[in-house]
Amino acid sequence: MNLWVHPEALADLAGAKDFYREQAGAKLAESFINEFERIAVVLLTYPGFGTTDVGDDIRKQPMRRFPYTVVYKPLADEIRVLAVAHQSRKPRFWRGRN
Repeated sequence: MNLWVHPEALADLAGAKDFYREQAGAKLAESFINEFERIAVVLLTYPGFGTTDVGDDIRKQPMRRFPYTVVYKPLADEIRVLAVAHQSRKPRFWRGRN
């Protein structure tokens, strides 16, 4: 099983990391990235772990400690991360990413 992260999801991740670094320092920014990596490992191990309420075989898994959700699509041989979405901003802004 492979992990593929959409280029715009990488931008989502980088933007959130930069925000945390600017607002609270490098340690919190690193914790944010570590949490994303933890979720990635869980999803690679258990692709059906997240909830399906976003439809179209797209699932989501909220991050611990941070108000972000990893939006992903499990496929036969890979997990496609479509977005790292803030839970209180622009719902489903990531629609159209695949």
